[in-house]
Amino acid sequence: MTERRARPEPPANTRKHAWRRATRPPTPPPAANTTEPPKDPATTPESPPAGSVVEAALYRDGVRVATPASLADTFRELREQPDGMAWIGLARPTEAELLSLAAEFDLHELALEDAMEAHQRPKLERYGETLFVVLRAARYLDAPEEVDFGELHVFVGPDFVITVRHSAAPDLSGVRRRMEETPDLLRLGPEAVLYAILDAVVDGYVPVVAGVQNDIDEIETEVFRGDPEVSRRIYELSREMVEFQRATRPLVSMLHSLMAGFAKYGTDEELQRYLRDVADHVTHTSERVDGFRQALTDILTVNATLVTQQQNAEMRALAEAGFEQNEEIKKISSWAAILFAPTLVGTIYGMNFETMPELKWAAGYPFAILLMAVVCVSLYFIFKRRDWL
Repeated sequence: MTERRARPEPPANTRKHAWRRATRPPTPPPAANTTEPPKDPATTPESPPAGSVVEAALYRDGVRVATPASLADTFRELREQPDGMAWIGLARPTEAELLSLAAEFDLHELALEDAMEAHQRPKLERYGETLFVVLRAARYLDAPEEVDFGELHVFVGPDFVITVRHSAAPDLSGVRRRMEETPDLLRLGPEAVLYAILDAVVDGYVPVVAGVQNDIDEIETEVFRGDPEVSRRIYELSREMVEFQRATRPLVSMLHSLMAGFAKYGTDEELQRYLRDVADHVTHTSERVDGFRQALTDILTVNATLVTQQQNAEMRALAEAGFEQNEEIKKISSWAAILFAPTLVGTIYGMNFETMPELKWAAGYPFAILLMAVVCVSLYFIFKRRDWL
């Protein structure tokens, strides 16, 4: 087992993080009147609560040799196995657990701070002999037809692998089971475990891609069917694809960085082939996700065009209905004016006044009838010429 170097004391003018305070050996109390020497705090770490430990195991030569019940037991077993490898799986660990791991495996402060908080971008960073990897897993939920994203932090050292999950996905029990069933691969050490985890995360993208493709097909049908709720679904799926891009696109450069260090770090040839295969899958998935986002953008444009056309058709129909209504009003108004003329004449001569012009005139009645007819006929031709009738 590679000897772990002691962490140097931080300068007094730097920030004092919680992990620094926890990993700094306490000052021993003054010697009392007893012959018992003070215990070395480095050899008796405080055991944190084990509620977040999903599984911890010790491997040697690709075979599990111990299953410690706590982190303290894992540390002790690893010290007793100089050529062993510890694989510790944590789910939403407490700060005390992470600080205990930092003290035992000399984890860098920046990597530890990232592991304490979720919502990190996918990345790969090397701190001495330790790799710190952040991955974004994804799974497709059939019932709500949406993509759920998880976050996984991985510490890889010379003789240990620590996985920190901040969500339900990914489930690494299958990865551990497959690795234990292939001891020849597990015998290659922590790098083999890292590549197996990478492969599991990337394989988890496959059903997500299939589910999103099915959603896009359904959306295309809804767009041309004129479903009014499709715009919201397009927008929500587009946001998920943006998140999916953020999960997959950095993986391409991360894997290329790992491949670039093959010669420098003496990576096994079998692992090199394994990693190249994972890189091919990631590239393919990233290209599919880019295509999905572009397709959703095009669908949204088509949907906006169809909605505009539908609105224009509705406005045209309203305009035509208004025009027809206006024509009917013209006809009604024209006939009302024509009928108003004889009514006016008849109303005037129907007034009961004893002294009125032409009241005693013998030709008054025929003249009134003729006047009504002339006015009505004149109004009819006037309205007809203006296409009101």
